Amino acid sequence: MKNKIKSGIGKFVAWKGILLSLFIHSFSLNAQDSITKEAQWIWQDEAGPANTWVAFRKTITLDEVPTKALTKLSVDTKYWLWINGEMVLFEGGLCRGHAPNTIYYDPVDFAPYLKKGENTIAILVWYWGRTRKPHEDSGKGGLLVSAGWNQDLNTDASWKMKVHPAYDPNSGGGGPSANRVNAYNVKFDARLAMGDWTNAAWYTTTYDDSDWEVPTEKGVMNSEPWGTFVERAIPQWNDRGLTDYVALTSNEETIALPFKNESDSTIIISAKLPFNQQITPYLKVNSAAGKAIVADTDNNFNMLTSTYVTKDGEQEFEGFTWFNGHFVEYAIPAGVEVIALKYRWTGVGEMPGTFQCSDDYFTRLWWMARNTLYVCMRNNYMDCPDRERGLWIGDVADQTGAVFYSTDEAGRLLLKKGIDNTIAYRKGDTIQGLAPGFGAYRGKSSELTGQSLQYIDQGIWQYYYNTGDEGTLAYAYPAVFNYLKLWSMGSDGLPEHRKGYANWVDWGIDTDPTPTNVVLYYMALKAAKNMAEALGEDQDLPWYNERIQSIAGNFEQKYWQGNRYGSKNALVEERVSALAVLSGLAKKEHYDLLVDSLLLPVQKSSPHMEWIAEAAIMETGQCDKGLLRMQQRYQEQVDMEWLTTLYEKYQPKLRGTYNHAWNAPNYVLSRYIAGIRPTGVAWSRYEVKPNLAHLSQVKQIVPSVKGDIILEVNKSQDSYQIDLTSPERTKGTIYIPNPDETIHQVVVNQKVIWKKGNFKGGLNGLKMIKSEESFLCFEIEPGVWSFEAKKQ
Repeated sequence: MKNKIKSGIGKFVAWKGILLSLFIHSFSLNAQDSITKEAQWIWQDEAGPANTWVAFRKTITLDEVPTKALTKLSVDTKYWLWINGEMVLFEGGLCRGHAPNTIYYDPVDFAPYLKKGENTIAILVWYWGRTRKPHEDSGKGGLLVSAGWNQDLNTDASWKMKVHPAYDPNSGGGGPSANRVNAYNVKFDARLAMGDWTNAAWYTTTYDDSDWEVPTEKGVMNSEPWGTFVERAIPQWNDRGLTDYVALTSNEETIALPFKNESDSTIIISAKLPFNQQITPYLKVNSAAGKAIVADTDNNFNMLTSTYVTKDGEQEFEGFTWFNGHFVEYAIPAGVEVIALKYRWTGVGEMPGTFQCSDDYFTRLWWMARNTLYVCMRNNYMDCPDRERGLWIGDVADQTGAVFYSTDEAGRLLLKKGIDNTIAYRKGDTIQGLAPGFGAYRGKSSELTGQSLQYIDQGIWQYYYNTGDEGTLAYAYPAVFNYLKLWSMGSDGLPEHRKGYANWVDWGIDTDPTPTNVVLYYMALKAAKNMAEALGEDQDLPWYNERIQSIAGNFEQKYWQGNRYGSKNALVEERVSALAVLSGLAKKEHYDLLVDSLLLPVQKSSPHMEWIAEAAIMETGQCDKGLLRMQQRYQEQVDMEWLTTLYEKYQPKLRGTYNHAWNAPNYVLSRYIAGIRPTGVAWSRYEVKPNLAHLSQVKQIVPSVKGDIILEVNKSQDSYQIDLTSPERTKGTIYIPNPDETIHQVVVNQKVIWKKGNFKGGLNGLKMIKSEESFLCFEIEPGVWSFEAKKQ
C-alpha cells in the first residue's frame, strides 16, 4: 500500500514538474497582456526577403517617467535597440525557438532610458530567413513590441519602417549547407547610410523619418507563423563595450594609430585579442568614398566577414555579425587612414570558476579549456563557433562537467535551454531518439546513439544533480525512458547494437562501437533509474533493475579479453576500457593492468573521449598517471603560445576547428586533482578530496548553485594544508591524505582537533566522521576553514 501511495505521489510530483516547466515557458498570456493584445507583428509587405535589415522607429510622449517599464520584444531573427539615441541592447533575440511553433521574447525594462516629453524608440531588425541547425526559420521577418505600461508603444501601423539601404542582402556567408553557420556576412555601404554619428543617425531623436513607410500588420502575439511567446531562456549577452586590441601589427611589425596606408595596395592589419572570443569588429577611419574595408578573423573556416564601403571623410562602423578568433584581420585599402580599431566582446554570463596550480602547464591547460567552453556558448551550447554553431548533444554532454566548475548561473540556464530544446525538437521517440532536429534535420534521423546515451547521464542527469531543477528533469524524463526502451536486449544478456543515423562513436581511430554503446547504455540506465527515483516513478524501477543487473552480470564474460575490454577481433583501443572503469563494470583487480598496458600508452581517442580516458585513470587512484596522459595529449597545443583554445582532433594531426566544445580537461583537473565534487543534489553536500600527484599547490574556485567554494591546497614534505571557504546551505566533507599513516596532528582554525589517532573536537561546525583508507575525514558546516595536517 505504501508503495502505491508513493508511486501516486511520485506521478503527481512528476506531472507537477512538467506543468511547472510548461508554465515557466509561458505558453499562456499573463494578466498584463489583457491590456496589450492589440500589439501586432509588423514588417514590410513581403515576408522576407532573406538577409534583410529593417529599421523601425516610434516616438511616444510621457507626462511622467514610470519607475518600471517592462516591455516584451520579439523578432525573427535578431535586433538592436536604441532609446533616445542610446544603445540599450546589443543583439537581442534568441534563435527560434523553445519548441516548434514557438518564439522567444526578451523582457526589457525601458524605464532607465526614458525621459519626460518625447522619447524615440529605434530598433534595427535582421531577418536571416533560413533554417539551419541552430535556428528554425518562421518564414516571415517580423517585429513585435508589447508594452503593458504604455499602449502607444505597441507595434502597429503607427510605427515607421524602412529597409536599411546600406546593408547588402546579397552579402553571402555562412557556408553552403544546412549544417553550417546560420548568420550571414555583413556588407555595409556608408554612401547609402541613413545619417551617421556626425549627422543625426537614423536611431537618434533628431532624425527626420517623415518619408519612411508605414509597416504592414501581420498578426497579433502568439499568431502563426511565429508561434507562441516564450520568455527568453537565458540573460542578455554580457556586453563589455568597445575595447582596444592587445596589439596591432602589419607585416609582423607593430603599428600605432592613427596609421595611413601610404602604399599603392591593400595591407592587412592583424589585431590581437586577449584570447579566442566572440566579437564584433569596429573601425574609425578617414577615407575617400568607395573603399572596401574587410574584417575577418584567423579561424580557418572563414564562414563570416564584415565589409565596410566608405563614404568621404571621417567615419566609424561596427559589423553586427559576430565571429571569433585569436586575431581580427582588417584589410585596409590604399589611401585609408585608420584612426581607431576596437572590438566588442559579448557572451553568455561570466566564467567565475578558476584553477591554478604549481605546474604552469596545467594552469594554462585549464584556462585554455575554460576559453574553449566559453567561446562555444551563445544561443545554445554548440560544437564550435566558426563552422556549425550546432546543438550536438554529445558535445554538450562533454561540456556539462566543465560547466559546473566554470560558469555562473547564465551558463547553467543555457544548459537547461539545451535540454528543453533537445526534448522539444526531437523527431519522436521511435525515429530520432534524443537528437534535436531543426528543419531538414527533423525530417530524417540524425540520431548518433552514443551521443544520445551519453547525454542522458552526463547531460540531463548531471544538470539535475548539480542544480536540483526538478521541473526540467520531469520534462525530460518521459523522453529518456521511451528512448531507452527502443533498445532490445539480446540472448547474451546485453543490449543489441543500435546503429542510429551513423555507426559513429568518436573521431579518433580504431573505434569499437558495439561495446562502447553497451557501456554507455548501462550508464544511461543507471542515470535514468536515478531520475525515476528522484521523480517518484517507482513503477519503472523493476525494468531498470532487470537490465542493469543483466548487463553487469554478462559484460565481463563477453568483453574482457585478458588485457582490455572490447570486441574480441577489434583493434586495441582504450575507450571501451575507460568507460568500463567509469561505469563500474570493470573489475578493480584489472585496474593496474588496464592503466599500465592500455589507458596510459594507447592514445587513439579524439578529444571527445580523451577526457574519459583521463578520468578513468584518475578513478583508479593513479592521478599521477592521469596527469601524465593529459600532458602527453595536449602538450603540442599548450606549447603553441598563440593558441588559447583547444582543437577538435588529434589524429593524424591537429585539424578541424581550434575551439571545439568536447575538450574537458578542466573538468578532470577540478574533479580529481582539486578533488571537488557534489555528493548531494544541488551541492547540498560536497566533498574535497584532493590528489595533488606531483603538484605542491592547487587553487580552485567552484561557482556552485549554493555559492562559490574557494579552495587552496598546499603540500610540503612535512605538512598538508587545506584552506576552504564553504557557502551557506551546504555541508562539506574534507579528506586529508594519510597514505602511510604518518600524520601526527591536525590543526583546524589554529586549534588542535586531532592528535595521534584521537579526535579532540572543540570546534563548532566540525566533526570527524569514519575515515576512508588512507584519509582522515571531517565534516564541516558553512564558513571559513583552515586545516593543517602535520607529520611527525
